[in-house]
Amino acid sequence: MESDKVTKTGTTTLGIVCKDGVVVATDTRATLGTLIAHKATKKLYKIDNHMALATAGLVGDLQVLARYLNAEANLYRLKRDMKIPVESAATLMSNILNQRKFYPYYVQLVLGGFDNTGGHLYSLDAAGGAIPDKYTSAGSGSPYVYGVLEDLYKDGMSIDEGIDIAIRAIGAAKRRDSASGGKTNVAVISKDGYKEISEDEINKRIEKLEK
Repeated sequence: MESDKVTKTGTTTLGIVCKDGVVVATDTRATLGTLIAHKATKKLYKIDNHMALATAGLVGDLQVLARYLNAEANLYRLKRDMKIPVESAATLMSNILNQRKFYPYYVQLVLGGFDNTGGHLYSLDAAGGAIPDKYTSAGSGSPYVYGVLEDLYKDGMSIDEGIDIAIRAIGAAKRRDSASGGKTNVAVISKDGYKEISEDEINKRIEKLEK
């Protein structure tokens, strides 16, 4: 689906709904055919202060869509003096993608966020399909992620548990999927807003998980 002449993220992304929020995570490798073009590619985007967009696909398409959704979320907040509901943001992005389904954006998106009805997670495809779920993954590393999530995910898990499972799942994909690699980026979205986990904390958790 993607041309080897353009940079693509290859990619492993995931989202997990926890008891008090949502965890979203990605790797950072971008490929150009068999070449590792970039080792620290941004695939995790803050949308307003209550959502995260994890992206897989062509880098140019992903960056445009992230900027578009962030702008629309900010406009919604300014016009209505409230944050856009996660479901509404997913519907908006779905409509944008569907309008281009005959000349599509080459993307897979994971949209997670927390609003006044709790934590929500959506998987969006290039044709505009938007599917809510408790956990999801996108990109070439997703089969390895699903192996971890199917085994370890449980309803009502804490954010702390969700972070560890996300790190474990991204790590499994990086070990087995050649298009995934680099660092692990993790964001938590809760009633307190959007927060990215520091590289130092992620590394400490990786060391603990490996013992």
